[in-house]
Amino acid sequence: MHLIIDGYNLLHVSRSLIRLNSIQLQWERDRLVDQLSAYQNIKPCRITVVFDGWQGGLNTEQRENKRGIELIYSKLGEKADEVIKRLVTEKGSGAIVITSDREISKFAERMAVAVIPSEQFREKLNAPAHQFEEGLEEEEGEGGIKKKGLSRRLSKKEKRARAALKKL
Repeated sequence: MHLIIDGYNLLHVSRSLIRLNSIQLQWERDRLVDQLSAYQNIKPCRITVVFDGWQGGLNTEQRENKRGIELIYSKLGEKADEVIKRLVTEKGSGAIVITSDREISKFAERMAVAVIPSEQFREKLNAPAHQFEEGLEEEEGEGGIKKKGLSRRLSKKEKRARAALKKL
């Protein structure tokens, strides 16, 4: 499993980043990396976080690895959305995209890649480890209920999202 995360989109879920200076913004990014690293210890997976560098970045795309998390800063003039789309194309259906951006979501869905909204992933990220384990057991036990009435088949998009959530 490979998580591709829209970095600032996920950071905006918990608070507004508009009034932060560069030092505070770096602190928020580092805190996110710490949370993702802790998550990776519980749920082993590959994680790539993409941040925008299109307004104040360098002329080349910057890549670094912090605490087992791959960080990508888009180059000057290139938005993180474009980098995420490129990664989705490269990784294919083995990836899960974490974003609330509609454009990226639609692109990923056309590529048959599961998309998890940033808000839902933030809840998983903030949940204590023991609560996370209990939630998985409850989800697995619900499958045997037989309902009457119209068919309640899920769309392919919903099936991919549910399968991705179970993996998280």
